[in-house]
Amino acid sequence: MADEVDEEAPIFAIAVAAQLAGMHPQTLRQYDRLGLVVPGRTQGGSRRYALRHVKQLREVAALSAEGMSLPAISRLIELENEARVLRRRVAELEQRLREEFEQRSRVFAAGSSGSVVTLRQGTRVRRATEVVLWRPEADGPR
Repeated sequence: MADEVDEEAPIFAIAVAAQLAGMHPQTLRQYDRLGLVVPGRTQGGSRRYALRHVKQLREVAALSAEGMSLPAISRLIELENEARVLRRRVAELEQRLREEFEQRSRVFAAGSSGSVVTLRQGTRVRRATEVVLWRPEADGPR
């Protein structure tokens, strides 16, 4: 969908990201040096922040204001990043599983000449010329 925003696209320069996060640019530099919120870099070495980074910066500010230490916030962000990567991997694996299941969800029939014909799930068989021989179990063999 064209209206979706890519939260991973590194599009904001440090001044813009700082303004969006309600922070001073020097604070963003410090967070980068600490490994708290690490932006992408251009070929020239300039920092480029994604929308996800701006959200993290706001979260860091809120947690810091509540009294959480920067090392604790760093660990929390590290775990959130790991969870995000794992969720993405799970979605990829689920998609591959769906594709694999669709490939295996087929029906075999005998053609009028006796040859084996593969049919897609839900395809109607002409009874006068083809007979269903085998349909794989959804759960596999028992």
